[in-house]
Amino acid sequence: MQRQIKLIWDFRGPAAAKTAEHHEIHLKEYIVIEKFPINITGFEIINDMHAIAFMVVDDTNMIQVRDALKPHRGEIFE
Repeated sequence: MQRQIKLIWDFRGPAAAKTAEHHEIHLKEYIVIEKFPINITGFEIINDMHAIAFMVVDDTNMIQVRDALKPHRGEIFE
């Protein structure tokens, strides 16, 4: 099985939660357009001023997505 990477976009400020939620919509659209085999996305509210949107990709697709969508950070998805 390929290693999976969770790519993360951070949003801060009073509108962070709504922005992260909206960003996830675009991540889902990108997955459909690129026909990626993994369809794992989401958003999490860290606190009232910080939220994240994320997308999980195979290691082989990570460079492509990183260059196209510019995530703020990434981590191994388990």
